[in-house]
Amino acid sequence: MPPKIQTEPEPGDQTPEAGSATDVAPLGRAGGKPGHELTADEDADVADWDRVAAEPEFKGLLASKRRFIVPATVFFVVYYFALPLLVGYAPGLMSRRVFGPLNLAYLFALSQFFMAWGVAALYVRAAGGWDETARRVIEKLVERRGEE
Repeated sequence: MPPKIQTEPEPGDQTPEAGSATDVAPLGRAGGKPGHELTADEDADVADWDRVAAEPEFKGLLASKRRFIVPATVFFVVYYFALPLLVGYAPGLMSRRVFGPLNLAYLFALSQFFMAWGVAALYVRAAGGWDETARRVIEKLVERRGEE
């Protein structure tokens, strides 16, 4: 038996009223697309990225991010994999009791939560400075665009 083709919505079906806006059929949207939906070809306010990349302040921003992210990532990976390696290769050390039934392995595992939160807190703090630098780079670009 062929499937039933429905042409009218069922009673109580909210689909026609609750559809989401799409690029193909902007349901109820007046005007053009919001900026975050524009394609590169549609975006008339395109920056000269070669010029941005050549800016000393932008290069400094990338270097500053690299100076934080690379060591933080290496530290995190080493710290994270230290637990299974120590449990595997130094079980006597890791099974040493520290407080009641807690041994070094349990404390080390618990410390990984605090280490991750600490790295995240340091990242958030550093990112605030990066945001400020990025804002200055953008302001320079906007000023130059106005002069041209």
